[in-house]
Amino acid sequence: MSTKRVQLKGITWNHSRGFTSMVATAQRFSELNPNVDITWEKRSLQAFADEPINELAKRYDLLIIDHPWAGFAGKNNVILPLDEHLPKAFMQDLEENSVGRSHESYSSNGHQWALAVDAATPVASNRPDIFEEKKLNLPETYDDLLELAKQGLVIMPGIPQDTLMNFYMMCCNLGEEVCTSPNHVVSEEIGIKALQMLRELAVEMDPQIFDWNPIQVYEAMTRTDKYAYCPWAYGYTNYSRDGYARKLLHFHDMVEINGIGAISTLGGTGLAVSAETKELETVMKYVEYVGSEACQKTIFFDNGGQPGHRKAWLDNHTNQVTKNFFKNTLPGLDRSFLRPRYNGHMYFQDRAGTPIREYMMHGGDENALLAQLNELYIKSLDI
Repeated sequence: MSTKRVQLKGITWNHSRGFTSMVATAQRFSELNPNVDITWEKRSLQAFADEPINELAKRYDLLIIDHPWAGFAGKNNVILPLDEHLPKAFMQDLEENSVGRSHESYSSNGHQWALAVDAATPVASNRPDIFEEKKLNLPETYDDLLELAKQGLVIMPGIPQDTLMNFYMMCCNLGEEVCTSPNHVVSEEIGIKALQMLRELAVEMDPQIFDWNPIQVYEAMTRTDKYAYCPWAYGYTNYSRDGYARKLLHFHDMVEINGIGAISTLGGTGLAVSAETKELETVMKYVEYVGSEACQKTIFFDNGGQPGHRKAWLDNHTNQVTKNFFKNTLPGLDRSFLRPRYNGHMYFQDRAGTPIREYMMHGGDENALLAQLNELYIKSLDI
């Protein structure tokens, strides 16, 4: 690496998991390479899901992205194919040590567009102190969950993005993956049943959930003593670490739906490089550093990160600090559903959650709702 002064800018999302972890890696990398300064900025969780990466790539060298952008990246080349710039052995290590399909989620058109430095899927969580106080048992099936919800102790994220991800989950558990047909999102029978099950559960919950994302759900569970259980929300190890929140949450696998463990919708974040970066050699050295097993298990994790390297999920240190978050939830990650990543899917994803949320709040005609979703889906295929 040259000795000239190098300045890099990155954009991530506004939570300790997404921000302080990256700032810490940047700080240490700069200490190891004193000619390099890396500045990370942050945006809201919603902006992270919504803002087009082609606009961000004009302003930043490094981007933390959501994997459904992989198809867009593969078609439009706004970020760099990392497989052409990083060592083959390093990329093979990441592929072999993927958490579920996290590594694959950032591949499209024969290239790897980001490194899965953060792995997540909706998992279950509980307040063990409330369960002990009320002498409750953790639910094991959907019917158990429904009974617990009727006691007013259950919440889940209800904003459009999360309702859509949970709709995908229900369809998968009922036996059909979404967006595989050129004509419809899912078959009428499966779609109606999935919608009805989500509404049946939601009507037993605090209506405030429809304004809450996973972070807000976890804050409600830890700041108050109203809620004891969340059946599925994107996991955050932060809330299982001593000192982070007022009360600890324990994270674990989800209930069975239709006789099998819940197949939730894979999330996580990836580290990508703008095609417009002027500091290719330095930026690739940094990306390789962040994605390495050593960094993922230590500096990245120790500063709030949720690693994407499988060996970090099996590591004694990371599990001791998080009350076995990683070992307990890994089965859910390994069976999670990899959502569609074709070029136009973000158009569908940005619009399909709102009508599902409205149905969950107020009820309505399931057939009409599915027709609306199908119209959005077919349009997205032409983008």
